Amino acid sequence: MASFSFGTGNAAKLLRIPLYAVGRIGTLLLPRGRRWVFGCGAGIGDGALAMQQHAAAAGHDTFWLTSSEREDREAAALGIRFARKSGLRGWWATARAGVLVVTHGLGDVNRYANGGAFVVQLWHGIPLKRIGLDSPATTEVPKVPGAQLLRRAIAVLYRAAAQRIRVLPAASHRARGRLESAFGLGDDRVVVTGEPRVDVLSAGSGEERRSAASALLRRVVGDIPVSARTVLYAPTWRDGAPDPAVPSAAEWVQIIRLLEAQDAVLLVRSHPLGEGGYAPPLPSRRVRALGSTVIADVTPVLPAVDVLVTDYSSLAYDVGLLPMPVLFLAPDAQQYARTRGFYGRYEEVAGQDAAADWTGLLAQLEHLLTDRRVYDAASVRSATLSAGMHAYRDGRNTERVYDVIRARGIPAPKGAA
Repeated sequence: MASFSFGTGNAAKLLRIPLYAVGRIGTLLLPRGRRWVFGCGAGIGDGALAMQQHAAAAGHDTFWLTSSEREDREAAALGIRFARKSGLRGWWATARAGVLVVTHGLGDVNRYANGGAFVVQLWHGIPLKRIGLDSPATTEVPKVPGAQLLRRAIAVLYRAAAQRIRVLPAASHRARGRLESAFGLGDDRVVVTGEPRVDVLSAGSGEERRSAASALLRRVVGDIPVSARTVLYAPTWRDGAPDPAVPSAAEWVQIIRLLEAQDAVLLVRSHPLGEGGYAPPLPSRRVRALGSTVIADVTPVLPAVDVLVTDYSSLAYDVGLLPMPVLFLAPDAQQYARTRGFYGRYEEVAGQDAAADWTGLLAQLEHLLTDRRVYDAASVRSATLSAGMHAYRDGRNTERVYDVIRARGIPAPKGAA
């Protein structure tokens, strides 16, 4: 059962319109300073953390807005000053910030105090499925009288909020077109710099990345045998609908049997907005949970993974930076194309052999793990897919985004030459 849907979220947004109006009046009365304020819908991580660390190293006054005790602890452990975004301190920090950096939406910081700020929207992945103004799910509302008018109102609010974005980094010119369309922005706002969130996949040598990622993975899920291959399964949120790929008890038996035969471990990365039934009926050390409650940002762990299994996740574009083979499990591909839609055809990304069930997926995975030539060919295909979407792979995306922000008139830190 899903924990969130666009319909319920948009209904709450409409009810909060008076609070948005009051907050906007407050921001008109308060001058903005030089502080950079950060927020991330997934927690302490993603491109927001990369940008915070870069800005802090450059001498800027930085501050993070959190939404849970866990985020408080993680910010404190990193030495980042913070406050809860929903409280008075969060409103004040957002209202006085010179720069607001978010990854999901303006709700990453205090949603009632962002008017007039310099907003940097880092986003959290190259879109494969349609997002924003390109997706009907974005303006979904409950089925009530006048729903069509409410949908139009949500579309107007979404477009108005998007127009506050001053900088939106894109991984490539191809990705830029998707973001321009989804947010209703021109190419003066959407800039091809590469994405800060994937710098960790390019910086340093392959051995260094693998070692650091393996140490992090062991820290969050426990020891994994050195000989074991790791398979990451990352299903996508279904906009509030049940996930059709949750394994049955019989499928779990097949999954664990293959993992044991191939000396492999399955890491299950459920989407943070949905609750999946991805727990085998009997505990197994061959299956480990790697959801957002275990680790907020999965990207730093990717170099320790050997195979990615997904449906519509942007991770399919990212792991080719390593490179890494990708298998696709999409039992609802045709329905998803009708209701949510893709940028281009799904087959252009997943190929013609995307599995429709776990039986088909496990046959492909076994072939991949037992034949090195198959594994290498799949890795080359993954790298080719990634090369078409990531223009940069030098570990300097964050630096390029920072340079764009500074070039748009954001002042240097106090005391800087």
